[in-house]
Amino acid sequence: MESLRKNRALHIDDEAYSALAMLKNELLLPATKLANKEKYTEVLKHSLIRGKTFPFPLILAPAGQRNKEVLSSVQENELLDLVCDDIKIGEITTEEVYKINKDERLHQVYGTSEFSHPGVHGTWQRLGSYAISGHYTLKNQDKKNIKYLVNDAKKRISATRTSALMMTANPLHRAHERLIRQAIEQTDLLVIFLLKPYNINGINYDVRYQALEYFITNFLPQNRVVIIRLEHSYIFAGFNELIIEAIVAKNSGCDTIIVGQDHEALGMYYDDNINKSILDKLIGIDIKVDIVSVYVYCDECKTLVSKDTCPHGQHHHISYNDDSILQLIGHGLIPPAVLVRKEISALMLSKLFPNRFKNLQDLYSNILPASGLLENYSEEEFYKELIKLYQTTSLT
Repeated sequence: MESLRKNRALHIDDEAYSALAMLKNELLLPATKLANKEKYTEVLKHSLIRGKTFPFPLILAPAGQRNKEVLSSVQENELLDLVCDDIKIGEITTEEVYKINKDERLHQVYGTSEFSHPGVHGTWQRLGSYAISGHYTLKNQDKKNIKYLVNDAKKRISATRTSALMMTANPLHRAHERLIRQAIEQTDLLVIFLLKPYNINGINYDVRYQALEYFITNFLPQNRVVIIRLEHSYIFAGFNELIIEAIVAKNSGCDTIIVGQDHEALGMYYDDNINKSILDKLIGIDIKVDIVSVYVYCDECKTLVSKDTCPHGQHHHISYNDDSILQLIGHGLIPPAVLVRKEISALMLSKLFPNRFKNLQDLYSNILPASGLLENYSEEEFYKELIKLYQTTSLT
């Protein structure tokens, strides 16, 4: 007969749940389990697990008074429920509980514990003083599907070269499109990990996914690109972000990771007159790193160009600044087509501002050319046609 005794519980957030799922499904190899005190000290000193690079110990140290009370009194081999948003999502069998230094943990991840750094304050609030190690199980995890999705995509086209591209696409713009096209030219299969950071502002994640999917479906060769949804937590933050991304890409089945030259975490430096990055310090993680140029629009070249190859000065360049484009869209303004493809703008605006127009059908018929037939038009179709008018030059 099953025991009626109710387990005590640890309450964790979505970030911790996501990290636990990635660890459980071997996306963070060489890390295979939560660090106990001995492993914590070892990894902290050498940034290695079994001779392979891993930048910091993987721990579970949830904040909150009720978690503190449980962790400070838990017994060895005691079974605890793992609860997220008041729903039981798994269990953990206690191996060891030990105190951690929160400032030290923040330095491991961000390189600083100053609250002025983006992310530090939020991580401080969700980080407790006790870490727990032990075997755990999870329910309803979706990270296990990532390897299968990538492998299935590789089998469909017999891919021998598979590249990974990590992006938020917040929003998807022309420079992203050029980067994706360039990547496809150099690989058989491109895996785009659409990132969902928990502290990101801007366009709804599902809308970003739909925009990326629309571009891939309508403007790229079939079966050459696969989108992987990837919720990534604070372990991806700070100066180790690219290392963790490279590890996830490798464990998902990719042999190359593509990184933009302007990536904040790239850490470019020269060694013996060779241009290197933080990823050149990887030990035992066999993945090629492809660093690509930054694209801008040049009003002299009249097209997207690499900063490395355009002969015109910076004053001729229009940069693809995510925040600036996001401001336009956030205010309901249509970005110029040179910044964002009109079909993508129409999709995003129609999702972000639903039912924005009164009497849309009358508005459409009054200011836009029509077939003469009585039809009902969607807001997305209205935006597409309106953008065409903006591009008309005979009266400008």
